Amino acid sequence: MSTPNGFPQHSRACVTQSTEGGAVQDLHAKKASKAAKKEAAGNGVLTFEDPPNVGISLNETLKLLPDELKANTKIKSVTPRPPRKPRLERAASLDEKSWRRWRRFRTSQESLTDPNETSSSNGSLQEASLSPPVRGRASPCHQCCQQNSLHSSPDASEASPMGKSRGGTSDLGKRASEISSAFGGLLRGKAFAGGKPRLSQIMPARPLPPMELNVASHTLRTANRIDSDCMDYRHYSQHKFGRVSSSLSDSRLHGNGMVYDNCSTDSMKSTFSLLTPIRSKDVRSRSYLEGSLLANGALLGAEELSRYFPDRNIGIFVATWNMQGQKELPVNLDDFLLPTDPDYAQDMYVIGVQEGCPDRREWEIRLQETLGPHYVMLYSAAHGVLYMSIFIRRDLIWFCSEVEYATVTTRIVSQIKTKGALGICFTFFGTSFLFITSHFTSGDSKVNERKLDYNKTIQALTLPKNVPDTNPYRSSSNDVTTRFDEVFWFGDFNFRLNKDRETVDSILNQNPETDVSKLLAYDQLTSEMSRGSIFKGFQEADIHFRPSYKFDIGKDSYDTTSKQRTPSYTDRVVYRSRYRDDIHAVKYSSCPVIKTSDHRPVFALFRVKVRPGRDNIPLAAGQFDRELYLIGIKRRITRELQKRQEQKDQKSSSVCSIS
Repeated sequence: MSTPNGFPQHSRACVTQSTEGGAVQDLHAKKASKAAKKEAAGNGVLTFEDPPNVGISLNETLKLLPDELKANTKIKSVTPRPPRKPRLERAASLDEKSWRRWRRFRTSQESLTDPNETSSSNGSLQEASLSPPVRGRASPCHQCCQQNSLHSSPDASEASPMGKSRGGTSDLGKRASEISSAFGGLLRGKAFAGGKPRLSQIMPARPLPPMELNVASHTLRTANRIDSDCMDYRHYSQHKFGRVSSSLSDSRLHGNGMVYDNCSTDSMKSTFSLLTPIRSKDVRSRSYLEGSLLANGALLGAEELSRYFPDRNIGIFVATWNMQGQKELPVNLDDFLLPTDPDYAQDMYVIGVQEGCPDRREWEIRLQETLGPHYVMLYSAAHGVLYMSIFIRRDLIWFCSEVEYATVTTRIVSQIKTKGALGICFTFFGTSFLFITSHFTSGDSKVNERKLDYNKTIQALTLPKNVPDTNPYRSSSNDVTTRFDEVFWFGDFNFRLNKDRETVDSILNQNPETDVSKLLAYDQLTSEMSRGSIFKGFQEADIHFRPSYKFDIGKDSYDTTSKQRTPSYTDRVVYRSRYRDDIHAVKYSSCPVIKTSDHRPVFALFRVKVRPGRDNIPLAAGQFDRELYLIGIKRRITRELQKRQEQKDQKSSSVCSIS
């Protein structure tokens, strides 16, 4: 119960018992009013006038207190503590910092409202941080209050006799505690009841800066982003599973079945899968045959494309190799298909073979074995001894259209189709691809025959058949390469160097590594492409490797037979696009370690831009060669087990010595 002046009734009785109680009351009332005005003017920080006269005012005030009270009260000056030095600790993520801040806040609240007054160290620290330091002249009762609130740490409470007076050892100690609590509560604008200090809620002077909790990278966010028509799933999950803390690292928070925090604005993750959640009504009603370019949830639309390819670029490996019909296959194809230069494997592998080995199935199994379980063979085709195989990451087979192929024979007289072309096309998302592998007419001087082979190929390849053209307004019925967005043409084109063997050898000896610019000055294909007589609109990456033809089998030396054929760049990879800068050549090289043929394999790595598409095209529906996949993986496992057994046998073998 309080009086009209705002003082507690028991505190007023204590004041009136002193010899000069009226003077003390007037003195403290004036000081309290001044402090209240300064507090309102200073945004909650108490400032007093005449800071140099603190000691004098304290002595004068002490004279007004009873002798008995002064005998049992030890008052020492209070100075604000300097801020503690920051403690070095492990750098924490934003989620961990948010979690720790929430724990400290909850702990401090529990300690302040503890009925048994068994506050923890966290609560003491919270009290010390919430009470602002007082500067200037202050009343002794206010100082006593500060000893209880500002210095409420365990060390300070033990050293302070006012902290011990809470136990009630004498009446004077109780009176001093009550007076200090009353005047301290008055200065803070709130009186304490029963002498027990309870800190009022402290609000920040200004709003806290916004925190960015999207700790996931852009790729991870887009990989788990849900469609806009499923955004209400967020509110459903919150209502269904209740409040869950934002700490993603605490395994105890995953018990409710769903992790939900501020990051879920961009992504919604299930604890059991990283896949996007799908509502039951969407499964019932969604039809991928009625989608459009910008429709939400379209299989080939922009949302799905951005989820798998945020930068909308796909990596493609294109290779060509003339096997010379050899039955023997290389022991290891890792250096060919998986060069060490790029750090990551590509998304798609396209391999064209001329004069392929007799056992085509064995060749495909070896390709699957090398690429491993992350890749599946989307399609393969053959035209005589021309082979082409297309492998793609198994996650991407659902975004391919039906695959179509066509062939062209350029040498009709021959019973064995060794010369001709093989083309395979399909649409990936909204970008159409055409891959052509060819084997043109051989001979140093037969340039015109090779140009005829090219013209016949672009006119006779009847592609596409059922898959619609993505841009029919830019297509031509006389050129198959104009009917696709991205075209890659590779093979044994058989264009030679217009120079004798001695001159070519001397140039190769002068520049044994990558400087082959002098040789390319005599290249037939480079000359014809610059004139526009062949491969119109096509480009070729810069060549920095030695000629791929003609080698002695099993050796690094060029032809040492009586024919003394001139080394040439017969194996090439060229490309064209409907749109400028859609194809970027990353690497263009050969594989010198494979020596089972007189040709060296040539490969190129590309980054190709992919556009979103429509769902109203015939889809491959996850088609791939399952039997080949199983055989290749079994062989890969068997090979690994054999290697481990050989290493084990070498370690366990012992050498016998005769003494």
